[in-house]
Amino acid sequence: MAFNFPLYHRSGSLIFLDDDIDYLEMLGMVVPSFLQVELFSRPAAFIARMNDEPARWEADAGHHLQMIDRWRHGHHLLPQVLRYWGSNPARYQLAQTCVVDFAMPGIDGLKVLETLVDWPGSRILLTGQADEQIAIKAFNNGLIDQFIPKQTADIAGRLMTTLIKLARRAHPRLNTVWRTAMQSHHQALLEVPSIMEALLTRARSNWVEYVVLDEPFGMLGLTPDGLCEWLQLEPAAGLKDVADLARSAGLGFDVVQAIQKGLLLPAVELHQQLGLRGPIRTEKAFAVGDDDQLIGALFPLAETDLPLPIYPYRNFLDMQGVRTIQDS
Repeated sequence: MAFNFPLYHRSGSLIFLDDDIDYLEMLGMVVPSFLQVELFSRPAAFIARMNDEPARWEADAGHHLQMIDRWRHGHHLLPQVLRYWGSNPARYQLAQTCVVDFAMPGIDGLKVLETLVDWPGSRILLTGQADEQIAIKAFNNGLIDQFIPKQTADIAGRLMTTLIKLARRAHPRLNTVWRTAMQSHHQALLEVPSIMEALLTRARSNWVEYVVLDEPFGMLGLTPDGLCEWLQLEPAAGLKDVADLARSAGLGFDVVQAIQKGLLLPAVELHQQLGLRGPIRTEKAFAVGDDDQLIGALFPLAETDLPLPIYPYRNFLDMQGVRTIQDS
């Protein structure tokens, strides 16, 4: 069975190419402000923007591979991810999805998309009525991920639905990389429908970037304001072991009892891996999903807890300013 849970997610840039200036301006107004958008009216400018994108993606994937390799040699992943987030602010500028109009002077949109060799993002083709058979063939041949007729009623709504759907897909390469660091019983829990829905709903509501980790088991998330949160996950069947770990870490009898009953969770491994000072933190536990298999607790991380400060995603959005069309 395919593993569908996206183990790593990150927001990225949406790139639009259309020679119709009025249409581009409409797109710039209707796409929500929490998304990065770049607007191009000329294929040459678009192609120049995308020229180095495969190399940027490859370099970024290299960071992920290095983290996994160091983990295999005994280095914890949690502090590595935090250092990666702190030292690679340009990762949000990676183009995630390109939306290209088919009918343009001099070159059609499909040929433009065909220039994006080895770029791993999503491709959407906007078509007129006369172009739909071409788009269907391109979709069936795997050249595009989706096509949307421009004459579609509520084109803006249809486009946003498609963009969000594609953005939420598990990235094939990154998912494969991070899956190598997951134990099979944790993977199985993530595929339980109610657990998957609960975790992804929480992640999509609060974080612009996250990663699922195995040791300790949980999700490390990043808010738009650059705040880190650790969502610790524990199988309900293993709470006795968690309580024993808390006892060995010096937590009191009442706290240990509350942990064993599933009322609290301790962040013992979080403290150990980040070298946090002070008493072991505990947070109120809650059920994850409807199957009584998994519980979680959310631990906010202060800036002083992090190896490096993290540049907020919101700052990237602020730097965009007013969305303007690039035509040179």
